[in-house]
Amino acid sequence: MLTVLGSAIAYRLFDVGYAIDLEGALALLAASAPDRVRPVRGEGQALQISNPPVTVSLGSDVLVVDETVHDVELSARIFDFGVVSLRVRIRPPGACSWEQFTAFGQRLEHHPGINTLVQAQLQLLCERMRPAIERPAVAGVHEDYTVFRITHISDDQGTPLSAAELASLDVVPLLLNETRPLSAEARRELLPHRFTYYGDDLALLTWENALVVEPREEDTDLQYILEFANAQLLELRYYDAQLDAELPKLYDAIEAARARRSVFPGRRFAALLSRLQAQVADSTELVERVENALKVTDDVYLARVYSAALELFRGRAWRAGIDRKLAILRETYAMLNSEAQAHRSETLEIAIVVLIVGELVMAVLRG
Repeated sequence: MLTVLGSAIAYRLFDVGYAIDLEGALALLAASAPDRVRPVRGEGQALQISNPPVTVSLGSDVLVVDETVHDVELSARIFDFGVVSLRVRIRPPGACSWEQFTAFGQRLEHHPGINTLVQAQLQLLCERMRPAIERPAVAGVHEDYTVFRITHISDDQGTPLSAAELASLDVVPLLLNETRPLSAEARRELLPHRFTYYGDDLALLTWENALVVEPREEDTDLQYILEFANAQLLELRYYDAQLDAELPKLYDAIEAARARRSVFPGRRFAALLSRLQAQVADSTELVERVENALKVTDDVYLARVYSAALELFRGRAWRAGIDRKLAILRETYAMLNSEAQAHRSETLEIAIVVLIVGELVMAVLRG
């Protein structure tokens, strides 16, 4: 029987505003000893973080799971592009078997108590750092992710498992919450992202969960990378949804502007053009800032995990969708601007004709 020491870290990520002044947040959260943490492994030098997020401790609480009381640690990570990641770390009562750890993880799946803890902390945190948030508002889109972190796993003799032995663990019930055995083909398709660096570690990524086996408890770099990727995914999803909502409104606004009577038809689209310009500029600027917040500069371990996470979360597909919608907005802006220019030219031509006719009439009258 295997003996496991570990925990589950439930992440709940929210967009709370257009941007966050991290220096201001540091000052406002000073009582909670905030810090700006970077990856600490040597391989972490391959990741360049332009504006490291702020990490803050939010104390402890309890969570009842199937009548068992679990102590939980609460913390948050704050990103400058407007995302707050709330973390709830839940530990089993003590050392347990692999089967017991798997059952523990399954019981946490969508546990309502986690969201209750998170929502209370989110409200308090946003109130504390509101002056540092630009355009504060909690968006309806959010991200959930769980990392199962194991610091010790050994066999009956107490010998820690090697990387090869870790690779043979049945992780399907834990990571995919499936109780029936999967086919070999399904395993390959659903669990393709498997990484190991040392002889005693393992990282397995899925869409909603990850398993990280790392004997050094202080080494949380993989969790850092996965959290960063989830924060970027949230922003891409948020702006994609925002643009989806904007396009139908835009078409209605165009029809309303065209139906509006005006002495100067070229001015009918002025407000709409200004709105379009602001929308495109805001979306483009923030999406670029999100994608450039963390850069991979070399093909090393952490960089490979980060790239795999972005691939798994379909970051490129989300970005492509945003680019298509921004292209529609730009084309609409160009079309309306051309139409407005045509109206202005027509108005100018009419004015010139009127002036010429007026001059002729005045000349006739004077003659």
